[in-house]
Amino acid sequence: MSLTALRPEDRRAVDGLREGLAGTARLGVAFSGGVDSSVLLALAVDALGPDRVLALLGVSPSLASDEREAAHRVAAHVGVPVVEVPTFEGDRPEYRRNGPDRCFHCKDELFERISQDVVSRYGLTAVAYGENADDARRPDRPGSRAATAHAVLRPLADAGLDKAAVRRIARALDLPCADKPAAPCLASRIPHHSEVSPEKLAQVEEAEAGLRRLGLRDLRVRHHGDVARLEVAVEDLPALVSDPLREQAIRVVRAAGFRFLALDLAGIQSGAFTLPLVGVREG
Repeated sequence: MSLTALRPEDRRAVDGLREGLAGTARLGVAFSGGVDSSVLLALAVDALGPDRVLALLGVSPSLASDEREAAHRVAAHVGVPVVEVPTFEGDRPEYRRNGPDRCFHCKDELFERISQDVVSRYGLTAVAYGENADDARRPDRPGSRAATAHAVLRPLADAGLDKAAVRRIARALDLPCADKPAAPCLASRIPHHSEVSPEKLAQVEEAEAGLRRLGLRDLRVRHHGDVARLEVAVEDLPALVSDPLREQAIRVVRAAGFRFLALDLAGIQSGAFTLPLVGVREG
């Protein structure tokens, strides 16, 4: 791994992150295998050494099995052991009700489990998670309130590293997830105020996994009862309205338990359910 090819401003930000972590004896990183948490994990290892860093992977029905396996591969590449932390956000009525603050209850559950079950067992002196500077400015990230409540660090955001900078660092470090599309948890596919249930999460996971096997890479299957509303990259739209992919996609979605497949011509939309409810459009 090498950071020598980074832009000067990125190097300065990384140096600031190193300085911020320098006094940490043993750090746990809330880790998903996505680009943000993977870059944080790698930079923490760069700052502290692999023996002082632990990857903490929250595991529940909202984590797709493909994402779970990919997270382990990234952590192995970085050279850090993974501790799987079972979480039970589905037992929380506020989470199941699926209001715009669902993410808060999910992150609150994760950070509470870490503080209760992991910190003392592994001798952690701090816990951090991968919020970047762009996320810190968004109004649809209530999980950041949970981080504040549990004194969880956000080194990427504090160093001023935005999404583009995090991607550049991931490529400089040659991380396996450097070009991986964003992969929010499965619960983000269910419209707010429609209950989150293990059955719905399993439907979404099965449909998305089947569609990826057809060659689609960046996608979301939004759960609207009998209807699966499919969001894909705009460049994939022509293929999906043409056979054989059209028929294959219909079969995959019906096998997952949906009756209908609707293709959203707007393409991938981050925050599609939450941003309208908080009265802000994503720029």
